[in-house]
Amino acid sequence: MAQINIKDLESLNIRQLSGITLKEQITNMLASSSQCKAILECINQDTGEYRIVLQGIIDHSNN
Repeated sequence: MAQINIKDLESLNIRQLSGITLKEQITNMLASSSQCKAILECINQDTGEYRIVLQGIIDHSNN
């Protein structure tokens, strides 16, 4: 599994990603984290729109 670094995370915020690429980036981020959690902030039952916040700590010893 590929390791992720801080620059990879910064790029998530500035560009649109395909679902596959976003899944790969998030999977790598979670695999590189020593702690992580997901928080469901909101969900709109009418439209299906949702917001999930990921919070964690990147394990720098593997980078």
